[in-house]
Amino acid sequence: CLDPDLVKEKIVLCDWSGGYVEVDRAGAKGAILSNSRDDVASVVPLSATGLNNQEYAVAKSYQNSTRNPRAKILKSEVIKDPAAPRVASFSSRGPNRIVPEILKPDITGPGIDIVAAYSPNASISASPYDERRVKYNVLSGTSMSCPHAAGVAAYVKEFHSDWSPAAIKSAIMTTAWPMNDTSTSPGEFAYGSGHLNPVRAINPGLVYEASEEDYIKFLCMMLDEEKIRLISGDKVTCPTGSDKGSPKDLNYPSMAANVTSMKLFMINFHRRVKNVGLANSNYKALISSNSKVDIKVVPEVLSFKSLNEEKNFTVTVDGRDMPEGSHVSASLCWYDGSHNCIVRSPIVISSVSA
Repeated sequence: CLDPDLVKEKIVLCDWSGGYVEVDRAGAKGAILSNSRDDVASVVPLSATGLNNQEYAVAKSYQNSTRNPRAKILKSEVIKDPAAPRVASFSSRGPNRIVPEILKPDITGPGIDIVAAYSPNASISASPYDERRVKYNVLSGTSMSCPHAAGVAAYVKEFHSDWSPAAIKSAIMTTAWPMNDTSTSPGEFAYGSGHLNPVRAINPGLVYEASEEDYIKFLCMMLDEEKIRLISGDKVTCPTGSDKGSPKDLNYPSMAANVTSMKLFMINFHRRVKNVGLANSNYKALISSNSKVDIKVVPEVLSFKSLNEEKNFTVTVDGRDMPEGSHVSASLCWYDGSHNCIVRSPIVISSVSA
């Protein structure tokens, strides 16, 4: 939409943050972009700056106030942001509406403006960003954050070829960096277990193992046998009555549940961990919480005598009078005495109406 002859050696004001693709194509000197999201900075191919709506309106008013508007785009300054890394404001958040007992998201990885190689045959949806993607190999979104997690999974698999998918997922989740909570809802609904840490993931100490049978039993709590047989390919028979269990008891590396607002509650999470660290090792449970709920772990110490040995434990959360729509977040860390928080699992309790 820009005439190269009109914008040559000019700085162009763009009402859209993605307009720099066209500005660059037309050969302009730079771009001033309207950017309503102040938590996202784009990788751009030319001199450019993004202004919030109020600042952009001032720049546009100045442009219209004189016949010869002048502007200078200064070199970016590097600062240390104590809130970084953080989840973008437009990224999907929890809670999990289908199964509240499974905390979503699981993990957080880099996903905005990732400069990377990709197959020229990759499917790219038609959008104004296509030209930028092809020319600069800059991609954003779930399409990029998922490959980061998959890459870390492959990295862990290289070191532990005999580990199951559940063990690898556990290693990635329990060794993630805790992230800063910058929202009104629990940060876990934005970043899950935290920001993935490949180096730590290859040595998690303990893993939450789960078999195919565990997941089939989990699905039995939500689907009928006919649908589960389509998924598993086997003639599955689901447990009934008290043997059916609860979704919160899937041996998952995080713990989440809903409770009725303004009522007393007691929730038990039953978990099992496998020793993949030192053969002779002891782990002590530490709870980190700023809430008024009472959280206990039984037993508080797990003692292992060999590799691949498994131990069971129960996390009990006691509380009362949580207002509707409120949340409590905490974390369980297994501490081996030589490091801080070897194995970390988030705990989130949400209050809902009866």
